[in-house]
Amino acid sequence: MDELMHEWGLWGLFASAFISSTWLPGGSEALLLALALKQTHEGWMLWSVATVGNTVGGMTSWVIGLWLVRHFPHHRMTERQQYALVKLQRYGSPLLLLSWLPLVGDLLCMVAGWLRIAPHWSFFYIAVGKGVRYALLLWLAT
Repeated sequence: MDELMHEWGLWGLFASAFISSTWLPGGSEALLLALALKQTHEGWMLWSVATVGNTVGGMTSWVIGLWLVRHFPHHRMTERQQYALVKLQRYGSPLLLLSWLPLVGDLLCMVAGWLRIAPHWSFFYIAVGKGVRYALLLWLAT
């Protein structure tokens, strides 16, 4: 089992973090903590893989938002999407620091693409928010 966790742990963590950052449940936090407690990899490596996977997932939601506005410009937004739209219009890309929040974060990333918020700023704020969350989890686990 330890060999399997060492062999596939980082790939599994990346996949779980990516999936967790989309509309699907992924449980990346539980896997990150399990790998950290097993000490199969260095903490910085676990943090890096989880942060990159989750950030790429967030940017995937950003691209989906960009695609939606291009292909369905008159698409009616749900009430939750409209709420995210209003908040992002008001606070701008720094609000993407909250992209780690369950459900709300996915919406924020998608609406950021819808609003065509600059991809480099979106990437930066998404990465920082998600990285801080994973750093706190690892810190609490040790």
